[in-house]
Amino acid sequence: MGFIKRSAALLAAGALVLGAAACSGGSSTPKANSDGAASELRLGYFPNITHATAIYGVSSGIFQKDLGSTKLTTKTFNAGPETIEALRGGALDAAFLGPNPAINGFTQTGGSLLRIVAGTTSGGAALITQPDITNVSQLAGKKVATPQVGNTQDVAAKFYFKDKSVKANVIAVANADVEAAFKGKSISAAWVPEPYASRLVLNDGGKKLVDEATLWPDGKFVTTQLVVTQAFLKKYPSTVENLLKGLIEANDKVASKSADVQSAVNDAIKGLSGKSLKPAVLTSAFAALSPTVDPIASSLKTDLEHGVEIGVSKQADLKGIYDVTILNKLLKAAGKPEVDDAGLGVS
Repeated sequence: MGFIKRSAALLAAGALVLGAAACSGGSSTPKANSDGAASELRLGYFPNITHATAIYGVSSGIFQKDLGSTKLTTKTFNAGPETIEALRGGALDAAFLGPNPAINGFTQTGGSLLRIVAGTTSGGAALITQPDITNVSQLAGKKVATPQVGNTQDVAAKFYFKDKSVKANVIAVANADVEAAFKGKSISAAWVPEPYASRLVLNDGGKKLVDEATLWPDGKFVTTQLVVTQAFLKKYPSTVENLLKGLIEANDKVASKSADVQSAVNDAIKGLSGKSLKPAVLTSAFAALSPTVDPIASSLKTDLEHGVEIGVSKQADLKGIYDVTILNKLLKAAGKPEVDDAGLGVS
């Protein structure tokens, strides 16, 4: 029980620090280089397999290569809400995160904070239970962990339980602590992204009760996407274009799911977290992913509805949350299919 309290304390402390940055205005948008590109791009992402494109793009040097004269500075986070606070506080220019934090970041700032400029991943999230739990009804009154209140898996779990009329006790446990919680049986289940879902199954005997992909039409829903602050996008569209070039290249590599790419991502995760994934966990986690630069915009509308239903989001107009014009320009030039913004793009 102690580590759950510790996780909550750490998250609260992080929120206070990031909240203070937001109130103070944080750092300003980076200055321009002599070539007109941004001198620096500050990028946030998570050390999760659902962020494999970000991890590979950074660790392989692909992002820095395509950014050219722009220095790439990175920071990793546990979940989306704290990443949004860093964006609001001016500490980041761009970030990889899930749909619900992006929705809240957009709506809570009157549509002024960010634009979604590309997708990166679909799939890769699941409800994992202790082995003796075979039906969701058995989770009534039981503790179920999600990475952070208001993050994408938190919304998915709370909506699912409400839809099933199951009053589970959903609590926040940082991804880094969830395996210890599961192993110690202080939680009965966890709705988590990869590789944590695979770790709970393969390392700790957990049961995959719900693969989130089964809850969506054709199994397609956005898990991770790239957002950029509107201030940065307006000032440095060429730098965003260079980042998107790197994103397309890195995503193609990750989509191959080759042994070399998986190994490189695993090495990077070890560097970020201090521990690499077991081969079986790595293989299982990658198998659950569908890397794509398509942001699957139609699913974002549903994500908003789910957030409203459970009370973490307010009904709002998402028009303008997407700007995929640069992405589509690059895709067209490469002979790849363009993506759709479901009518939620900039005018």
